[in-house]
Amino acid sequence: MSSSSPSPSSAPEIVCVGETMALITPVGGALVAAETATVGLAGAESNVTAGITAAGHRAAWASRLGDDPLGDRILSELSRRGVELWVERDADAPTGVMFKDPGAEGSTVYYYRRGSAAATMAPGFLSPGRLAGVRIVHTTGITPALSDSCLRMVDQLFVDARAAGAAVSFDVNDRRPLWSREHAAATLARLADAADITFVGRDEAERIWGTATPADIRAFLPNCALLVVKDGDVGATAFAHGAEPVFVPAPVVDVVEPVGAGDAFASGFLAATLEERPLAERLAAGHAAAARVLVTHADMPPIV
Repeated sequence: MSSSSPSPSSAPEIVCVGETMALITPVGGALVAAETATVGLAGAESNVTAGITAAGHRAAWASRLGDDPLGDRILSELSRRGVELWVERDADAPTGVMFKDPGAEGSTVYYYRRGSAAATMAPGFLSPGRLAGVRIVHTTGITPALSDSCLRMVDQLFVDARAAGAAVSFDVNDRRPLWSREHAAATLARLADAADITFVGRDEAERIWGTATPADIRAFLPNCALLVVKDGDVGATAFAHGAEPVFVPAPVVDVVEPVGAGDAFASGFLAATLEERPLAERLAAGHAAAARVLVTHADMPPIV
């Protein structure tokens, strides 16, 4: 196993923690018939990291990868985008793989990530000492769904981030294929309510918790210091303690593909948070970042 990270004395502003997989997408048809495919990468947390880096901030992605060519490819692409890499390589566990199967009604995804290197992350993966100087630690609801050790790692990460003086950011990001609805609903509610900043889609909240409106979600998650409810092409609402809710409508966009837009929104919002901008401006920055991804087939912003 090998590892690399910046020294705590030169810490990035934000660290995003979670799995990135190799993404296999067939060309010219469905998986069952296509003869060629492209190889890319897929990972909510690395998408957010890349977006924050593109916005001009120092951001690190922390995870584990197999010591294999797919892991090399992921590191090469993220490094090319200026992402700082806090990555352990594992010779005994592989890099996860995701297949996308395009269809007339949308894409279906197939995960091959059980037993992946990232799924072996465990408590203490990032210590308070390693996080010294970091302002925000971000993760998502995908990470605790990967394994029992990842769930324990996320619980400890909340504690260790705060011990290091960082705020905890959490995007609910429910992934139905990864765990049961019952387990997901309870765990995601607990983590979302405990975070300093939480992002959740209105539709996913209704699906897993039965909360129909942004106000219902706020009532369900009363302890989160800053709750951001995204409602697709309607807009987004921010709920902060001691303040009236702030709503900013979404811009009109000719959508090419919605995949990655939620991660882009989080990256725009968090970049504006690092700049200490007002809530309305943070929401607008989130919408602008999402729009840049919605008009392409890519999950990440273009390199400029």
